Amino acid sequence: MIGQNGFNERLITSSDRSFQYGDGCFSTLLIKQGKIQLWDYHQERMEACLQRLAIPSPDWLKIELALNQAVIGKPLAGIKLHISRGEGGRGYSPSQAHSSRITLSHFDFPAHYHQWQRQGITLGVCEQRMGLNPLLAGHKHNNRLEQVLLRGEMDRAGYDDGVCLDLNHHIVETTMANLFWVKNGTLYTPSLDNAGVAGVARRMILQSATSFGLTVEIGQFPIEHLIAADEVFMSNAIIEVAPVIGIAHHLYTIGRYVRYFQESFNS
Repeated sequence: MIGQNGFNERLITSSDRSFQYGDGCFSTLLIKQGKIQLWDYHQERMEACLQRLAIPSPDWLKIELALNQAVIGKPLAGIKLHISRGEGGRGYSPSQAHSSRITLSHFDFPAHYHQWQRQGITLGVCEQRMGLNPLLAGHKHNNRLEQVLLRGEMDRAGYDDGVCLDLNHHIVETTMANLFWVKNGTLYTPSLDNAGVAGVARRMILQSATSFGLTVEIGQFPIEHLIAADEVFMSNAIIEVAPVIGIAHHLYTIGRYVRYFQESFNS
């Protein structure tokens, strides 16, 4: 279901600016029992990214209708909603692009996510560093080459995912998820002012943390701060919440707060 401001084309040409320059944004939506989870958060985040990229807003009601039609009969699955600036002109200037292109694509819920949710995941620590990019930090734009490179590094090292640090050696996220850790009743998560993606699940966790008796601190933290945590977990829109049971050679137990937050996504 793709098209210039619609959902009726079947081909995307190589002149599309997302293909040429990564010029656009996307969000990955979880479907449970035929319902889109956290749709309002996804829409607000994509709208913020479109404004940053100066791409005109689409008809959100039309997109929501198409999404609802696409998820009928799907008990557990995912949909990627992708918006490109579209076609227009050669070179970096966006001035010749006048009509955005919207893409919906389905995928099965990753089976191994169930195991990660129950039993946890072990992370490596990426040697490569993420750059500082406050102009685009927090947004899920279409250029994800840093994540590709860092995930490839973790693949070669034998880890399912890895902790990403920026050029100042501060924790940012994992290659696929936001990071949280608890120490002495405080929930910590990295600031995303200079790098990283502000996930919709992250937003929900931060909004519900105080109901579990946690204070919240968002800031710039070195890896040593994370290593010393009482419990660690990660989040994204599809996996929601998964405990981290190890970071390199450091081991963690699955604590009560992980289970609290997991339950909050199912309530």
